[in-house]
Amino acid sequence: MSEKLKIKLSIADRVYPLTIDPSQEEGLRKAAKSIDQLAKKFEQNYAVRDKQDVLAMCALQFASKVEQRGIERMEDTQEVTRRLKALDDLVASKMSVR
Repeated sequence: MSEKLKIKLSIADRVYPLTIDPSQEEGLRKAAKSIDQLAKKFEQNYAVRDKQDVLAMCALQFASKVEQRGIERMEDTQEVTRRLKALDDLVASKMSVR
């Protein structure tokens, strides 16, 4: 069992101490950096001063990306299923001809 790692992440000018598995560190640091960059972008481009509003906008942005990927994966799966069914039907029709 791996030992836990204590790190501190800064997000929107606040420090969050976390105890994590070492394998999570890189992903968490990248995520915190992405949130910070997006928050700064929102603050620069919109007249938003409240950090809670900025963080809510960041959460919405990231969550919508996750949801969109799920929708796209479902559509891809449906297309693959449709093509496999067509291929199966084609093979079955060739088999019945013989």
